[in-house]
Amino acid sequence: MSVTVHAPAKINLTLDIVGTREDGYHLLESIFQSVDIYDTVTARKRLGQRVTLDAPGCDCPVAKNTAYKAAVAFFKYTGLNKGVHLSLKKRIPTQAGMGGGSADAAGVLVALDRLFKTGLTTGQLCEIGLQVGADVPFCIVGGTAYVTGIGEGIAALPPLPECHIVIARPHQGISTKEAYTAVDRAEILARPDNQAAIAALEAGDLAGVCRQAVNVFEAATRLEGVADIRRRMERFSPLCSQMTGSGSVVFAVFADRAAAEACRTALAEDYPTATVCRPCTGII
Repeated sequence: MSVTVHAPAKINLTLDIVGTREDGYHLLESIFQSVDIYDTVTARKRLGQRVTLDAPGCDCPVAKNTAYKAAVAFFKYTGLNKGVHLSLKKRIPTQAGMGGGSADAAGVLVALDRLFKTGLTTGQLCEIGLQVGADVPFCIVGGTAYVTGIGEGIAALPPLPECHIVIARPHQGISTKEAYTAVDRAEILARPDNQAAIAALEAGDLAGVCRQAVNVFEAATRLEGVADIRRRMERFSPLCSQMTGSGSVVFAVFADRAAAEACRTALAEDYPTATVCRPCTGII
């Protein structure tokens, strides 16, 4: 018996770092949005009590893979003495700020809950997920949300109005650790007005949301490839463009599909990862 789920990527429409906890974790305020680029997780029951993982293209040790860690955390939380084989098909770019590893962990938790019929609440799944990574709870909830704390504070928001989102990954990536070191050292001159962005979402005002699109990591990390992609995107007059998460994927929001496709086509000449996606509601 097996269960398959599709876990979407996320972008940060806004992202601010507002403090640091005593244990070193950074406190954020951000509007997260799921987008329809999916990693696929299949969980299949197996004899014994082992967790095994097949994840082509993942170069980290199995024990450090978020999908594996999520399964271990699930069995510890539920007390089940079961075994499972996980298969992972990656589509979300890595070192991208799009939550690929967190999406995989979220997908595993949802798949295991369904496979073993444990009936966990969303809150319980998020509790397990937070042990694996700060973005995992949002990836379980999905959709559009105002996320605070280290990722555990999730307030659902009205959905982002219909739009088309171009994403492109620069040739250079950046690790999460490097990005947070950069933001700690930087003087932050521009911050998003999250309350204004939330009001715009409540009013169904796509342009109003985009006017608040600021990510403090972008100015702090100053990645050359990010700047180049944004310059190219802006030639097509998007409602906004910026880096997502701690980097390094850049996105641009368009109301018009034709403009988004033209932007993607132009970017694809030098950035083959360029694609067009749309907002979505979460794991399917």
